[in-house]
Amino acid sequence: MSSVLHPAAPGQDPSVNEVSRRSAVYRPISSHLAITPPVSVVIPAMNEAENLPYVFKTLPHWIHEVVLVDGNSSDNTVEVARELWPDVKVVKQAGKGKGDALISGFAACTGDIIVMVDADGSADGNEIVSYVSALVSGADFAKGSRFANGGGTDDMTPIRKLGNRILCAVVNAKFGARYTDLCYGYNAFWKHCLGDIDLDCTGFEIETLMNIRVVKAGLRVQEVPSHEYLRIHGVSNLRAVRDGLRVLKVILKEKGARRAQRTRHTAAPDVTVPRGETS
Repeated sequence: MSSVLHPAAPGQDPSVNEVSRRSAVYRPISSHLAITPPVSVVIPAMNEAENLPYVFKTLPHWIHEVVLVDGNSSDNTVEVARELWPDVKVVKQAGKGKGDALISGFAACTGDIIVMVDADGSADGNEIVSYVSALVSGADFAKGSRFANGGGTDDMTPIRKLGNRILCAVVNAKFGARYTDLCYGYNAFWKHCLGDIDLDCTGFEIETLMNIRVVKAGLRVQEVPSHEYLRIHGVSNLRAVRDGLRVLKVILKEKGARRAQRTRHTAAPDVTVPRGETS
């Protein structure tokens, strides 16, 4: 899909169908770049009413839609979201966990590009232009990195930094990746890639699972420097040791699945003898 809007040919009907109409929308995202693919932003949230004003005020005006996945909030998260972004699409989460919320949000997206943004105020929506630029320039998956040149974090303890570094090194060694960051939830990708990575986990480890499966699927990945800020209000549900062990479990499971797949591919083929012939 082209990243630049081309003028319609003389006499061309701009409303052939809904897809053509939607794709023809001119979306200037900077003074030197315009895109036609619609961009959906998915925000999983549970009791984040106080943080949403900070999240929404940085979202670019040119995005196609905001999908808020409400994890059964007991505060007025949904009401605040609708006040801040009247056209917000609210998805009520049926299950539990960040992974479950993201999967539900992805399914509700109508845009060609999907961006994942946390609801705690730690992500700067102004960076979305960098993610989208990476995708329209040829990447399949734009992966945020706090440790790439130009990135940074205000919200990681030494133990979390060490754990992230070790787990990242394991993924790089086991799957042939070259990541500088692993457990970070600010990413973007073309919606059609969902069919290649087939997400199936419910917790924080979904970010690691995505990073592994895009590599296993042979997708083009580009890291995008990103700065992570402190959570503004409330307390994170992340638990370093518990969730670190869940991430390690995902890595080992995916490595085992890869080994099993390789074994199947190297097994003797089942040869069918054409009718009328004998071996």
